[in-house]
Amino acid sequence: MENLRIPPGPGAPHGLIVPAGELSEQFTHASGPGGQGVNTTDSRVQLSLDLGTTTALTAPQRRLALERLDARLAGTVLTISAAEHRSQHRNRIAARQRLAELIREAIAPPIIRRPTRRTRGSHRRRLQGKRERAEVKQNRRRPGVD
Repeated sequence: MENLRIPPGPGAPHGLIVPAGELSEQFTHASGPGGQGVNTTDSRVQLSLDLGTTTALTAPQRRLALERLDARLAGTVLTISAAEHRSQHRNRIAARQRLAELIREAIAPPIIRRPTRRTRGSHRRRLQGKRERAEVKQNRRRPGVD
């Protein structure tokens, strides 16, 4: 097994490399397509990575990943299963791609929402409407004694 390369993206401008020694693969019988061979070949792949101890992530990246992937973790271990292909090799590739994508999305910094400013025209129209409503209400009053 080789190192897992995570392509560059937000939160990891130069990409990441997860050492092969930190990844754990298990192979089991898969349900689904495969004909008679489905019962004899271990084509389902379970790929695991301990996010708490991996050297691929910095401390801030690790904190973000553990926080965002909390629902998918068993302790600090992230496990991905792939069984959509008939071949073990293709399932290994699919699992590695999914793990890379999950980690890349998890370490991306949060998008800060900056409120938009109202346009000058909308501001002017709002104030004009207020003036008109005030004038309507003013006209409803009893005339003053002059």
